[in-house]
Amino acid sequence: MKKIFIILPLFLSGFLFSQKKPQKSPAKKGTVARFNYHDEFRKISDEIMTNGTAYDNLGELTKRIGPRFSATPGYTKAVEWAEKKFKEIGINMIWRQEAKAPVWIRGKESLQIRSGNGDWKNIRMLSFGNSEGTGGKDLVGEIVLINSTTELNAMSIGQLKDKIVFVNIPMDPKIINTSDSYLQTAKSKLISASVIAKTGAKALIIRSLTTANDDTPHAKMIYYEPDDKVKIPALSIGVRSADELEKTLKKQKVTAKINMTAESKGDTTNPNIIAEIGGKKDSKVIVLGAQLDSWDIGEGAVDDGTGVVQCIEVLRTLKALGYENNHTIRVVLYANSENGGQGREMYAAYVKKKDEKHVFALGTDAGGYSPRGFSLDMSPQRRRLVYPWKEYFLPYGVYDFDQTEAIQDISPLKKLDIPLAELVVDTQRYFDYHHSEQDTFDKVNKRELLLGAVAITQMIFMVDKNW
Repeated sequence: MKKIFIILPLFLSGFLFSQKKPQKSPAKKGTVARFNYHDEFRKISDEIMTNGTAYDNLGELTKRIGPRFSATPGYTKAVEWAEKKFKEIGINMIWRQEAKAPVWIRGKESLQIRSGNGDWKNIRMLSFGNSEGTGGKDLVGEIVLINSTTELNAMSIGQLKDKIVFVNIPMDPKIINTSDSYLQTAKSKLISASVIAKTGAKALIIRSLTTANDDTPHAKMIYYEPDDKVKIPALSIGVRSADELEKTLKKQKVTAKINMTAESKGDTTNPNIIAEIGGKKDSKVIVLGAQLDSWDIGEGAVDDGTGVVQCIEVLRTLKALGYENNHTIRVVLYANSENGGQGREMYAAYVKKKDEKHVFALGTDAGGYSPRGFSLDMSPQRRRLVYPWKEYFLPYGVYDFDQTEAIQDISPLKKLDIPLAELVVDTQRYFDYHHSEQDTFDKVNKRELLLGAVAITQMIFMVDKNW
């Protein structure tokens, strides 16, 4: 009986593309005709792979606007660009939702190291986002290497006082899912400026969280605890510099000289951009989201320009095919995802206050690589409703429905018991470019980007017809 209830919604659905009735398999007398989902999936795929504009849109977003960091003119330009794109595809319902955003300025920054009594050597570095600076003055101190919490706990009181702590923890190459590897490393207490400050240390240097074997530093977000008496500067360096520094530290004393003019200047507001196609059957909402902001370095192509243009492509495709959706299909382009997350919190608060019924939320923030599946962060009962859809996705290389965590900007909606899903892609190259100056348009493959848009549109379609 359970199988009947799982599959029955697929038999009872129907919809209209371009005012053409969908093809149905011949029905035997006394039975319900089966809807041909394979044909409708193909229509979606053919439209996007032939007429898709996501790649061209990404070129505009990255090359004409570039970095879209919170509280900067670049973000303001991105907002205006997104609104224009929604209007161009025929979306009439577009609005802004203001969210708090910190004003943080990176300024000038430099790191020099000296072995023994040798000469100072410049090292490429990046301040953590929202990090305190050195006031433009040189902060000089001996570097101490700590690569495990055991080493940290073994330090006696005073051993790290006025020292500069260096943490050289690589992403674990044995973990095949690079997102899991990243998160495991990112959660280490050793790369918390608040934890290190409590030891008496006066600065933190970490190895960039990346899978690349180069010397490009990658940015990271910093969170200071409310009870921090001292907010120490924190920065990252490339993996080659990190490994070389560790080798040198094992042989002799190394001194660092840090100079950062980074500073915070309070808060302002940046808007989420929301666009939707109203439902023909009811006002229940299917929401699709990506972050509009990016780091202040690079062009923000893989993180998350690809997600932005995929969201726009979903609405463009539905309009082009003349699809009459049952529920409201909404896109939210979130503000302040990189250095605060206020945009996603604001949207979740809005949904709660309005008591809007959301049947599904999907996020895309993984770089526009080849789609492999969807992580289903929902109840087991809901997950079982999705599993029978696998056969329709398989011809498009989408097969992984076993992951169960959606951690992108849709995550606050989980507190409202909204079923979540996240596009799963092949992430083996994602962290080569993530949060670095290497995150540029040329790193994105057009076909992979469009295939991701195909999978997302197909999933939105299936939820709309069956939930």
